[in-house]
Amino acid sequence: MRRPSLARAGTMFTALAATVVLLSGCAATTDSATDASGVTSGLVGEQPDGGEPTSGGTLSYATLSGISSLDPVNRQDSGATGGSEMAAIYDLLIRYDTDAKEYKPQLAQSLAVNGDNTVWTLKLRPDAKFSDGTPLDADAVQWSINRYLEKNGLQTQVWKASVADMTSPDPATVVFTLKQPWNEFPIMFTTGPGMIVAPSSMATGTFTPVGAGPFTVEKFASQEELVLAASSTYWNGQPRLAKLRFPVIQGEQAKLEALHSGGIDAAYVRRSEAVHNALAAGDIGYIHTVSLGTIGLINQREGRAASDERVRKAIVAAINPAVYNERAEDGYGMPGSDMFQSWSQWHGTVAAAGYDPEAAKKYLAEAKADGYDGKLTYVGSNSAETQRNALAYQSMLQAVGFTVEISYSPSITDLVKRLYADHDFDVAHGGFSVLEESPFVRMYGNFHSESPSNVLGYKNAEMDQLLAQLQTAPTDADRLAVLEKVQTLVNDTAPLATIGAGKVLVTWRKNVHEITPSADGIMLFGNAWLAADSGS
Repeated sequence: MRRPSLARAGTMFTALAATVVLLSGCAATTDSATDASGVTSGLVGEQPDGGEPTSGGTLSYATLSGISSLDPVNRQDSGATGGSEMAAIYDLLIRYDTDAKEYKPQLAQSLAVNGDNTVWTLKLRPDAKFSDGTPLDADAVQWSINRYLEKNGLQTQVWKASVADMTSPDPATVVFTLKQPWNEFPIMFTTGPGMIVAPSSMATGTFTPVGAGPFTVEKFASQEELVLAASSTYWNGQPRLAKLRFPVIQGEQAKLEALHSGGIDAAYVRRSEAVHNALAAGDIGYIHTVSLGTIGLINQREGRAASDERVRKAIVAAINPAVYNERAEDGYGMPGSDMFQSWSQWHGTVAAAGYDPEAAKKYLAEAKADGYDGKLTYVGSNSAETQRNALAYQSMLQAVGFTVEISYSPSITDLVKRLYADHDFDVAHGGFSVLEESPFVRMYGNFHSESPSNVLGYKNAEMDQLLAQLQTAPTDADRLAVLEKVQTLVNDTAPLATIGAGKVLVTWRKNVHEITPSADGIMLFGNAWLAADSGS
């Protein structure tokens, strides 16, 4: 199923990881990269020919961090936050083919669209069944999506803003009628809404992971390991792997050490130094890059210091992406103040209002003249890696006259609560991971006034209008024109400090074959297999 847009010829699209990019001329395999600077997306390293595919064995993949739930509604959509685990259990209705640069049916049989991109017709495979033996039919798809929306899964706000109606004319068909044209609608089925949960999962009143994916749950010990077993009823045939294991390993260097020693078969790494170390060691895998992958979050809600636009502009002008890259990323990041850097197809002619220490001092002096005391609270997690982030922010902000207190949260769970639930921070480090193939989804989630994922507290009617235009833009040229207006508005209102793009490497041992990347960093294992070990 080709992407139904009027995009210019030759445009390349992306498969992300919390985050993924495919760019023209950049997806070729390379065996000479020792850092990530020359590859924005695609395969890296040279993998030996494993011969004929074999069956059996356990593949162990250490993802970004452990997950606490196997329910797709619990904000686990991307490859960084449980998406690969979920896809192994539930599959995806649609996957993003990173080689062909198009959306393709996966659990679905087809997805067709009418002439103006407002009505999408999903056909289901006649042989698709849940692991409990019940058919994956139109009623089950509607039940699963409605449950996802009722429980406010991560993509709920975008879905509700986009989809007017969902109907089933027959058991094999689901029709989605949109509120406005959207030629990127298939992206929704590559993530949470496309992970179909069986109605029997709630038969006892307590959620049980029942899906139609290539694997079923054998063991789940939250924050320790998830072990999946091959499903004999999978629509595409029983997987070659006997088992798929997701161990929890803290620290990216620890993951690489486990990979090199043979303790695991694949690892998800995203810190720039770790990506560099892996490639320098000759590791192979798949790289994907995202815009706004490294940003300074600025809380501008009423009562916070940055509710004053001058304070926000001072913060933005105080942040030097190059300095942050040296201090926190060991010089291996992708620093820059533009929301979309030169490698992105969405890079326009409007430059960012970036680092300018004299302007920062001027804005801050004006705010202090009106009574602001110059104090900010930076909130981060308490690990050696993230402490470097905090100290880099503190030194840059204090250099222009701010007084910055660093407050460390004891765990990631506590940090997420403090940022997204309590909104108890002035500045924090984060990333929006805007997808190259569909910038609208994450831009909407992070900038729209009514989005529950808007950690910034940013409310701007003009931005809301621009996001609506971004969604309905019929061509890539139209989308780019809207994003240039977005950059202009961000320059004027300073909702965040852009520090750089983000790059992720999913790396595997050389005897691992046919791991399939999809959108947003989700990796698929239905066709994966292990050859005789040929080393790391």
